[in-house]
Amino acid sequence: MKKFINKPEDFVEEMLEGIYHAHPEVTHVGEDLRCFVRADPVKGKVGLVTGGGSGHLPLFLGFVGKNMLDGAGVGGVFQSPSSEQILDVTRFVDQGAGVLYIYGNYSGDVINFEMAGEMAEIEGIETSTVIGRDDVASSVIGEEHKRRGVAGIFFIYKVAGGASAQMKPLQEVARLAEKASSRTRTIGVALSPCIVPEVGKPSFQIGIDEMEIGMGIHGEPGITRKKLTPVNEMVDEMMARIFSEQEYKTEKEVAVLINGLGATPLEELYVIYRRVAIVLEQAGAKIRHVFIGEFATSMEMAGASISVLQLDDELEPLVALGVNTPFFKHITY
Repeated sequence: MKKFINKPEDFVEEMLEGIYHAHPEVTHVGEDLRCFVRADPVKGKVGLVTGGGSGHLPLFLGFVGKNMLDGAGVGGVFQSPSSEQILDVTRFVDQGAGVLYIYGNYSGDVINFEMAGEMAEIEGIETSTVIGRDDVASSVIGEEHKRRGVAGIFFIYKVAGGASAQMKPLQEVARLAEKASSRTRTIGVALSPCIVPEVGKPSFQIGIDEMEIGMGIHGEPGITRKKLTPVNEMVDEMMARIFSEQEYKTEKEVAVLINGLGATPLEELYVIYRRVAIVLEQAGAKIRHVFIGEFATSMEMAGASISVLQLDDELEPLVALGVNTPFFKHITY
């Protein structure tokens, strides 16, 4: 294992200390560095809370900021934050309008957010929940409730953040966020494994000339492992899964996210996007918004994912809204 760390067991706290030093616009609740919040909560606004394991930056805490999220519970590498940490974040971000939880469909996260929500309700804090389930490779059509949440959760953050910034009430923010969730599809591909610092060895094995389509961001098995193909062929195979669940006859506009998993050069992400744009346009879609870079990583895993959000008149203005967070800035003119 070759990593820029001191002790593996100190990795998360030292990472957080670095972020707090670099970004004074965020802070933590009390003494717990893993209760990550905006330093300037907005009175009367619905609070937006996410959370999940470390190892995925900028996912989760990296999207806490203006016009996006208000707080995040930070777990260990690939581990859920505790219900107590989520509750502490909830108390801090509640500014009188309730709190919306947004997180991926993983058992530990589901259990701990549900517990935190129950405790928050006892304290008089109204909560609602929207779960990211965008990974088309993780379950079949008709069983979408079983799907994992991956990079497409970014679109839920974007829509919920925009709706909350417009001071919409909790149930309306939740409705729009759920709409974004239901209209987002993602599929990924991995070329190499990652190494969790406290484990010290690769999370899985894959041949130097192989790729695995559908692999999850924790190394969960994909749907097919095969010899690496030219990128056009690979993208066509991946997009076929998305096209099986989206059509663009009446609602043509889409937002596209090309996400690197941690070790994929930006140049290669643009090569992937080139083909994605071609096949989407051939399918009748009109690409309205494009986001390319690292949004949900898996430590140093080489690979990428493609997310497509099918827009409508409600969702498009919220995706278009400018945001300012430590790890992501969307500037509008």
